[in-house]
Amino acid sequence: MTAAIAIRPAGPGDAETLVDFNAAMALETEKLALDRERLARGVAALLADPERGRYWVLEEEGRVAAALMLTTEWSDWRDGFFWWIQSVYVRPESRRRGHYRRLHDHVLSLAQRDASVCGLRLYVERENHSARATYRGLGMSETAYRLYELETRDP
Repeated sequence: MTAAIAIRPAGPGDAETLVDFNAAMALETEKLALDRERLARGVAALLADPERGRYWVLEEEGRVAAALMLTTEWSDWRDGFFWWIQSVYVRPESRRRGHYRRLHDHVLSLAQRDASVCGLRLYVERENHSARATYRGLGMSETAYRLYELETRDP
């Protein structure tokens, strides 16, 4: 018997789960302990304002097992939006079941139906070899760009 799986937009009732997922992902991938109060405010702000982005969640048997966040970036060169995939997380006990692939395929399908979208992008921690292999397996390729950052306030 196959588990019931559904993908849906996240709502305010998912905030606590998304905070937990983001905190776990930062600790797992970057050994970074996020300020949970700030993180909770950030998740709530995004959920309240679709212009900031949106979360998609995958439920398995009624429990959120995976999530990702989408934000947009306008490209004047391409006259279109890139959708940035961010904050990807799959519960450890739910990994290796194709959940990220399902979320990715869902987002890709939405992007392909929206003429204003010119592509999908994401960034991944350099040493996260498993994630990099997953993204390559989904047809994504590493670009020539490097990411630079200048923080304007304490993280």
